[in-house]
This record gives sequence, C-alpha cells and structure tokens, in this order.
Amino acid sequence: MVKFGNIKSKIEEKLLESYSKNTFKSEMKNFKSFVLGNKNVSKLFYLYDEMSSNKGLNESIVSDYIYECITIYENTVNKIDDKTINNLKKWVSDINCDNKYENIDNLFSTDVLTIESRLKSKKIISENLIKSPESKKTETVNLPLSTMVNIANKTFSNYVESLNESDKKELINFLKTDESELEPQFESIKNEVKTKLNSLVESTTDTETLNKVNETITKVESETFNKLNYFKLKNLNENL
Repeated sequence: MVKFGNIKSKIEEKLLESYSKNTFKSEMKNFKSFVLGNKNVSKLFYLYDEMSSNKGLNESIVSDYIYECITIYENTVNKIDDKTINNLKKWVSDINCDNKYENIDNLFSTDVLTIESRLKSKKIISENLIKSPESKKTETVNLPLSTMVNIANKTFSNYVESLNESDKKELINFLKTDESELEPQFESIKNEVKTKLNSLVESTTDTETLNKVNETITKVESETFNKLNYFKLKNLNENL
C-alpha cells in the first residue's frame, strides 16, 4: 500500500532544501507538474494538510469528520495510477527524512495487522483536530513551505514568481539568515510602515485609494514575525 504521507514529507523536504541549493525555480516546476497538475494528487496533498491541522472541531463531530476524510482518501487514491506514484517517488528518491504524516498513513492503512496502530493514530489525529488553531507566530521554516504546498492558497509561490531575478536571489539568501538577527527589527519596521500608511490616509481623498490603504494597514497590523513577512514588510517600507 502506498504511504502517501511519506511521499508528501519527502516532497516538502525537497522543496525546503531547494532554497539553500538555489534550485527553487526548477523544483517548483516539478511540483506544479507532479502535484498541482494532477487533481487527485493535489486533492490528497490538501487532505493531508487538513488532517494534520489544528481546526478547533467540536468533539461531537470529529469522528464524522475523520470518517469523511477516510472516504475521500479511498475514493481518490484508487484513481492515482502506478506511473504517477513512481514519478513522485523517483523525483524525491534522493531525500531521506522522517514521515511527518505517519499517523495519517496509519489511519488510512487497510492492513488488518495494524488495527491497534490505527486506533492510536486516530486518537492522536482527533486530539489535534479538536485543538484550536494556534495564534502564535508560525515557525519560520514552515511558513514558506506551507503556503507553497497548500493547494488552496499559493500566496507564497505567486509572490516569488512576481519578483525579478535579483529580488529572488535576495529572498533566497535572506531566508538563510538567522531569525534571531531579524526578529528585534520586525516591530520597528512594522511601526514605520503603519506610520507611513496612516500619513497616506490623512492626505488621501480618493475613496478607492483610501480603502486600499486601510486594508493594507489592517493586514500589516495582523502580521506576525517570520522571514517572509519580514522581507515583504521591509520591501514595502522601502517603497512607501
């Protein structure tokens, strides 16, 4: 049986490594071809992301939610042919990493010898689904990854694609910087941006422009520290 969580873990690790190896652009092409280009593979990617998230579900419905996820998995994985799976495995054959989705793989297993393991994994998954989403800052290493591989939200990949080659190189080098050097500066830059935006509000009479500036202020106020947010905020500050 295919352990899709193991493949997904390797794909995410490969994408993450592409930052330091300067192969991000080529690996994103592979990602778009092997994952986004296949509706069933992309559906499983999204399903695993959903099942590994803290969603704040009510305890009374979490079992039904998991049952529906199992049904979706079974109806989807059977539509993925061996050639597609082999292409995915070949792409990440050089990657060695832990399976971050082992509990989900266990839950989806049909092996009668793993019933106890499935029950334990179901309990862990249920507890995570019941937990409310964390409001604290996202781990730096996870933010670009999660936004890049989330099928429903390609914000990060779209942002990177919009950069010119010089800015892309700057971003890649920037992502290697120790976050302890950057975090103390984040709030300062954030306050500078808000001050500049508030000045624009005071000097703007055009309604459409005013709405956009206010939307930007709201977004800036809600941002928490991570390298990507720092990079975008820094660029915004320099261009205001």
